[in-house]
Amino acid sequence: MTADGDQKVEDNAAPGPLRHVLLTGGNSGIGLQAAIGLLAAGHRLTVPCRDAASADRLGQILAPLAEQPLGGRLATPICDLGDLASIERCAADLLTAGEPIDSLVLNAGLQYSGASEPRWSVQGFELTIAVNHLAHQALLQRLLPLLLQGTAPRLVVTSSEVHDPTTAGGKVGQPAGLGDLAGLRQGPGAAMLNGGLFNAEKAYKDSKLCNLLMARELDRQLRQQGQALPVLAWSPGLVIPRGNGGFFRYSRSQNPFGQALFALIARDLLLLTETPQRAGSLLAGLANSSPLDPDGFQYWSNRVLGPGRLRFELSEISLEASNDELAGELWSLSAQALANSGIDLSNDETGQ
Repeated sequence: MTADGDQKVEDNAAPGPLRHVLLTGGNSGIGLQAAIGLLAAGHRLTVPCRDAASADRLGQILAPLAEQPLGGRLATPICDLGDLASIERCAADLLTAGEPIDSLVLNAGLQYSGASEPRWSVQGFELTIAVNHLAHQALLQRLLPLLLQGTAPRLVVTSSEVHDPTTAGGKVGQPAGLGDLAGLRQGPGAAMLNGGLFNAEKAYKDSKLCNLLMARELDRQLRQQGQALPVLAWSPGLVIPRGNGGFFRYSRSQNPFGQALFALIARDLLLLTETPQRAGSLLAGLANSSPLDPDGFQYWSNRVLGPGRLRFELSEISLEASNDELAGELWSLSAQALANSGIDLSNDETGQ
């Protein structure tokens, strides 16, 4: 796989100050590959883990890197992204410890394509939206004080090209679209953000649209307060690892034959996919390298140019992702849902 025209954000080992990076989704897939690169380069890494068993497994993988002369420090606080109470406990502990965060990397993602019925978070939200969006807005709002105290702070958010109905991935199946957010207004028990019938693939697309809207709204709020910082959203492209792990592990359990056929065609025959290792390197670079624009929102996409050829470049977001009014409304309704579910937003730095 070649990459034409990559920018220097890819170089996760570039010389420069060591950073404290908080990374969600660092237990598997591209997040794990990013964690390996960042820790090996000497950065301090905080990777929230769903439970003690997940933390122990990650520690066993990364401990050898932390023990190297140039290896960084690793912390693995318990934080179940499907449980807002767990997120609140983790955030409260991190705030009490008071260690500034230089790069807040909201990367965790859940998709269970092929499922006919929704799964639910502990608080009763559809699980895709709960993990991919609400959990990340909760962490963002709670930990923003630590991020603003960081050295050259930045926010990195993993989205996907499927947020855009005009892209190749976005055209497959029902397109992303939040409507008037009727489901979010309803609160727990709504199967979809737009109030419609459950569709697992659309729920994932909607969550990736939410990631961009959330990032853009934070950028707007911080600029308004004179505290602008780099807000870097990105799409890693289609990443299908060999083996049973990675992002598609839940979808694979729903439709093993279909997922295997999809991998064979997209990865092995058409050569349209990215490797987890290189996608992880791109993510680590976004967390560490100097952005082209020192302040403000950017969207980077790992675009397919042809079989075996991808280019990582600044890209345009969809029309709906560019809707300022929708971004503000999504943020406010999400914050209300979080507060109603026990997230303490009394000291929210955004003032929303």
